[in-house]
Amino acid sequence: MSTLSRFLATGSLVALALLAVPAGAHEYKAGALAIAHPWTRATPNGAKVGGGYLSVTNTGTTPDTLLGASVTGADHVEIHSMTMDGTVMKMAPVAGGLVIAPGATVTLAPGGYHMMFVDLQAPLKKGERVKGTLQFEKAGTVPVEFAVEAIGAKAPEGGHGEGGHGAAGHDHGH
Repeated sequence: MSTLSRFLATGSLVALALLAVPAGAHEYKAGALAIAHPWTRATPNGAKVGGGYLSVTNTGTTPDTLLGASVTGADHVEIHSMTMDGTVMKMAPVAGGLVIAPGATVTLAPGGYHMMFVDLQAPLKKGERVKGTLQFEKAGTVPVEFAVEAIGAKAPEGGHGEGGHGAAGHDHGH
């Protein structure tokens, strides 16, 4: 094998390896979707639910839908919306998943859309990472890790979060 052939073969392997790992320190790429900074809050002992947050940007020309997720240590994950009706906060599962339109970013954050980690088997502890997967209609299954931040965190450490929607700043314990 010539030096040029070895160089091209090695370069191809490196390029393939880069496609299979997170795009940045805590960012992931799946087709036209860019997933940024999955995180959750630490939970007190005995808590049975936790919240999952991240943002998804669709750089493509067709919509995709976040259909669901799973995380290690939880029975199941639900995608929820949180809205205010006057002075009453309402939280409800999102039927059919969250659509990410072409060119749009959907942010899951405290006080807005979020994931509920249901029936936690153990507390989530600050500084740990929780393995999970996101399920998209077109991009398929995407493995991610949720960084566990402080119990009252409003955004991931380092300020990468965007403000919540609806009841911004309201802490509902997840």
